[in-house]
Parts: sequence; C-alpha cells; structure tokens
Amino acid sequence: MAQEPNIISARGIHKTYNANGVRVYALKGVDFAVKRGEMVGVMGPSGCGKTTLLNCLSGLDRFDQGEVEIEGTQLPSMTDDQRTEYRARRMGFVFQLYNLLPALSNVENVEMPLLLSGISSSRSRRRALEVLEMVGLPGVAGRLPAELSGGQRQRVAIARALVNEPAIIWADEPTGDLDSDTTEEIMDLLCRLNKENRQTFVLVTHSDEVAGRADRIVRMRDGLVVDGR
Repeated sequence: MAQEPNIISARGIHKTYNANGVRVYALKGVDFAVKRGEMVGVMGPSGCGKTTLLNCLSGLDRFDQGEVEIEGTQLPSMTDDQRTEYRARRMGFVFQLYNLLPALSNVENVEMPLLLSGISSSRSRRRALEVLEMVGLPGVAGRLPAELSGGQRQRVAIARALVNEPAIIWADEPTGDLDSDTTEEIMDLLCRLNKENRQTFVLVTHSDEVAGRADRIVRMRDGLVVDGR
C-alpha cells in the first residue's frame, strides 16, 4: 500500500522573542512532518516550544528562519490575507479554554467560521446544526455556552473547528481543563473523527493519556524536537 504523503513539512524552524529586553530562543531549528490523516501528539515540559511550534506551523505566528510547507504550498510565500483565507478554509483550531463567544448561542458560535468565509446564513446554519449533531450535541443549539458543562463546551468548540471540513485540526491542550472521564470522551470523539473523516490532527498536550491515543508522539525540549520527528 502506498504511503500517505506529508501534509505538513517543516525544516529548520527558528523563532525568537524579545521578553523585557531579553532574547528568548523559542524554537532552535525544528524539523517536523505529519502525514495526511495522521494524529500526532506533541509533548514536552512547559516552555519547551510546543505552542510556539503549533502557532508557526499554522501561520498564526511568523518564524524567523526555516521552511513550512502545508498541502504542498510554502507558508512564507503567502501574504497575510492569503494565510488568513487558507486557515479559514483548510484549518480548524481547538483550545484549552474553548474561546467561545459568551453572548452567542452555541449554533451561532459554530457557524461563525462559515459566515466569515462568505457562506450564506441559511447554509451556515444547516451545516452548524449538522456538526453539532455529529459531536453528540443535537439539543443545545439555541443555548448559551455558559449553560453547558466543560465537556459540552469543548464539544461545541470541536464542532466549530470541524464546520468548514478542514484538512488539519490544531488542538492546544484540548482536554487541559477537563476531568479524566470527560477527557476520555473528548479523545474518543477526536479519534473517531480522525479515522472517519481522515482529517489530520496535531495535539499539543501535557497528558500521557491524551498523547497515548495519537498515532505518534513527538517530544520537545528547550526549543528542539528530541524524539519522534
């Protein structure tokens, strides 16, 4: 059987920050690759560069040196507008603290990426309701995020990440704020979506249990990948 091609390829990624006049070397020449349809867990101690790497690979943050190729396109060759448009069409994001807009209903939160991409309100609403059902929350569309449990809010956030049918989903500590039972439920959901939809997942996590559900674990230390590249 033919091997899946890389959907993400990064070579020699360097990233520095200035923090109160001190130069911080966040990434020191990272090589990183993910095959299409793979679920990869990125682990390492706090401050090792995990979230910085995710932000650089997804185009949320610029890097100083190196190459990042996503689906065959060099990220640095895109303009800011092209990167924003590409993220809206081909990427989804899940964060530890959900990042849901509290004044909007759950279905309004989920449909937001589609509306911002210019999809009609009727099509956006149909798709958002469809995806809420897919993540096991068919009855919460009209409620506010504050009316849900932490696990349910994270499911809404996952639905929002999935609504545009992205090729890649980036998840930064997606279970960091959840208890162990809810963590298992969320990971069951992510693994099912990964297998059924063949979407690529990159998960930044401190949890051995979460990383253990991935196809492969990449370990970082002091701005470098030290294992599993």
